[in-house]
Amino acid sequence: MTEQELYKSCTLCPRKCSIDRTVTKGYCNEKSELHVSRAALHMWEEPCISGEHGSGTVFFSGCNMGCVFCQNKEISRGEVGKIIPTERLVEIFFELQEKGANNINLVTGDMFIPTIKTAIERAKSRNIKIPFLLNTSSYIEVDTLKMLDGLIDIYLPDFKYIREQDAVRYSKAKGYVDVAKAAIDEMIRQHPNCEFGSDNGEENLIKKGVVVRHLLMPGMLIQAKMIVRYLYDKYGDNIFISLMNQYTPNGQLQEYPEIDRKVSERDYKSLVEYAASIGVVNGYMQVGETAKESFIPSFDCSGV
Repeated sequence: MTEQELYKSCTLCPRKCSIDRTVTKGYCNEKSELHVSRAALHMWEEPCISGEHGSGTVFFSGCNMGCVFCQNKEISRGEVGKIIPTERLVEIFFELQEKGANNINLVTGDMFIPTIKTAIERAKSRNIKIPFLLNTSSYIEVDTLKMLDGLIDIYLPDFKYIREQDAVRYSKAKGYVDVAKAAIDEMIRQHPNCEFGSDNGEENLIKKGVVVRHLLMPGMLIQAKMIVRYLYDKYGDNIFISLMNQYTPNGQLQEYPEIDRKVSERDYKSLVEYAASIGVVNGYMQVGETAKESFIPSFDCSGV
């Protein structure tokens, strides 16, 4: 199928809304046109991704999740951003490379995968030098990920839930657990091991592989430990596991009082210690005060 045909009855994500996105917005709040809210160097990803020079992040507008606690609600609802042609996205890739980016980090671009595929192919045909990274919620179809085989060098998926009831209550994402497991399986099929190298005078930058993130949420320590156990039992040291404590209530959680607070230091310490106790070595943890608004970038169309 052609790029436009894939949008005409959209089934790129598990919602399979089958809407003609060349005409109407899908569940993701986006039509088929690329909608981008920011393109800039980002210093706050995992050390192997940002390094000292930064990750070249491209934030796409829209989202196929429905997280009640979303920190990036301006863009997830498609309220801000700029419509750009495919060729402009290619130019952005090269501009980020010229600024010293260690990689091109495609943030929440799941609903634009056919167009992103075209843009990456064009950039690679013009000998772009840095890796491409897909930063995703993991609520994505395996067939959609297969479009990117050989194009995406690094996958940075979330694994948000391993309990279906929580996925439905907090993200309105029916089937999330099975979908995310299958999606991560496909990512690791494409990149069964992590490879590191040097660039920009830096060492220990990831060049290929999978880094799975989990954001610890209030009252969900047991679930977080279940996720770590699942990932480590299944993939061992072939992946990196990134444990995050930056959950920030968005001020709109009156109907969800159980998650209307920050994560306790005690719970996060318990999660990190648990990961270490079962043998996780390839991992990242967050230190300091990360759960605050200053860690959320301004979606002002910079670099777009």
